[in-house]
Amino acid sequence: MHNDTRRSNSPFHNASLSRYDALVLSQGADMRRREFLGVLGGTAAVWPLRARAQQTTPLVGFLNGASPDTYRFNADSFREGLAKAGFVEGRNVRIEERWAHGDYQALPALAAERVAKGVVVIAATGDVASARAAQAASRTVPVVFTIGADPVRFGLVASLNRPGGHVTGVSLLSSVLGAKRVELLHELAPKVSRIALLVNPSNPNATAEQADAQAGARKLGRETILLNARNAGEIDAAFEELVRAKADAFITATDPILLDRREQIVSFAARHAIPAVYFVRQFAAAGGLLSYGPSITWMYRQAGEYVGQILKGANPAEMPVMQPTQFEFVLNLKTAKTLGLSVPLTLQTAADEVIE
Repeated sequence: MHNDTRRSNSPFHNASLSRYDALVLSQGADMRRREFLGVLGGTAAVWPLRARAQQTTPLVGFLNGASPDTYRFNADSFREGLAKAGFVEGRNVRIEERWAHGDYQALPALAAERVAKGVVVIAATGDVASARAAQAASRTVPVVFTIGADPVRFGLVASLNRPGGHVTGVSLLSSVLGAKRVELLHELAPKVSRIALLVNPSNPNATAEQADAQAGARKLGRETILLNARNAGEIDAAFEELVRAKADAFITATDPILLDRREQIVSFAARHAIPAVYFVRQFAAAGGLLSYGPSITWMYRQAGEYVGQILKGANPAEMPVMQPTQFEFVLNLKTAKTLGLSVPLTLQTAADEVIE
């Protein structure tokens, strides 16, 4: 019988392989196995490294009660301050924004979401409501607020010089500026006798600012009426009430939502030829008659710098609450002329900025 001694081309047909061939194939298989495991192990090692690299880039939460569409300039100012402290988004810091779009009730959930996401600090911008939401979301995650009120009064800090907890920030203390705004209105439009106060009742600081403005009006023998507005629809309703009450002028209280709706508010004043005083220059820049208050862009830049300091290791408990050292008086002469108002030279001289 003829014996077929041909070997199979299959490497797995070891019965017909020589001892040498089997050894070579076995070594090759081991090498391929080691190479495969090496590649697999290398890949596995790369991902933890990448994950660790991402973890070393701090995540900052930016919380605000208004809308990014009209409040972007403040978010940009915050980033400028953060960059001044040495942190640039996309390079050595990550920033995730959350906006309540005028719904203050949504802020606590948004703040808790940021904490769960692993933020190392929260910039609670947009007044007391956002600051309280961030403060309550965690007992350890540092919070830097921007508010117009006294943070001690609202339990955000133990004192202005030594906050004492995980919260600090910037306060404009605008609740004591209502009387000054009434005074400026009186100087510019002395015939005004009934002043409407436009406030957002959802803002915890509304009552204090309202009281200050009312005290200033009484001192000058002027009557005041209160207009409450939480959103665009309520602002329109408030202005209908203003017309019915035959108010001669109005003053806006400090509030992010009112600033967010500045175009709507200034447009109403223009249509009805009513003098109005606002709390930041953005209103006057949009065509409002005059504004008096601290620079809100300064406040957001300072908040960005404070967040940067905390990222470098500063303790918020020992970081004094910052306050403005000067106030901006912005006068829109073009609007004054449209309203038929004669602006005293003393006011023009006193203004920090005159828009013509």
